[in-house]
Amino acid sequence: MENEYLSHIKNWWGDLHYSSLQRRGLAIIAGLVVAITALFVMRGSSQEVVAAPAPLEIESISMQTLMVDVAGAVVNPGVYSLPLNARVVEAIKAAGGLKKGADTSDINQARILKDGEQIYVYPAALSGNGGVSRPAIRKNGPIMINRATVKDFESLDGIGPVLANRIVTYRKTNGPFSAIEDLLKVPGIGQSKFAQFKEKLRV
Repeated sequence: MENEYLSHIKNWWGDLHYSSLQRRGLAIIAGLVVAITALFVMRGSSQEVVAAPAPLEIESISMQTLMVDVAGAVVNPGVYSLPLNARVVEAIKAAGGLKKGADTSDINQARILKDGEQIYVYPAALSGNGGVSRPAIRKNGPIMINRATVKDFESLDGIGPVLANRIVTYRKTNGPFSAIEDLLKVPGIGQSKFAQFKEKLRV
């Protein structure tokens, strides 16, 4: 069958009314076409099909959370789960908002929260002269460093107005102190100065 097919091609080629030179040129062109076609076919088949990489399992940051304890003068005190990089104002909102008369003067509500911290909103308490006072100093007791005012810190040995303001500013910027030793992080308070008043402090 194959020989018969080739015989037909030869007969067709012989019947063409071309000179031998023209036939030779056509044969060369046909050969080039076949060679180019074969080259493209070989290149296409030699290329490896690269499988698309499997999608990586990426944990969305928005799904990560932190836990904070909101206490004091808020509507619903308690522990709340909030997104990472949430701010103090969001924690207060999660706790139902502020109670009437709540004092947020020393709370930086724009500060980014830390996991496990406590946000304490001081309630306003009327003092004997009609002003507002906080229970930063218990009678015959230590100073609670997360509630103490500038004046409270000034009552400590070796703490003047400048350093007292620096302590309160540090607390507002970085959040509540976790231990009394955190006061050593405040510029101007070293071990010797801290030793003068550490027995008068509590968290």
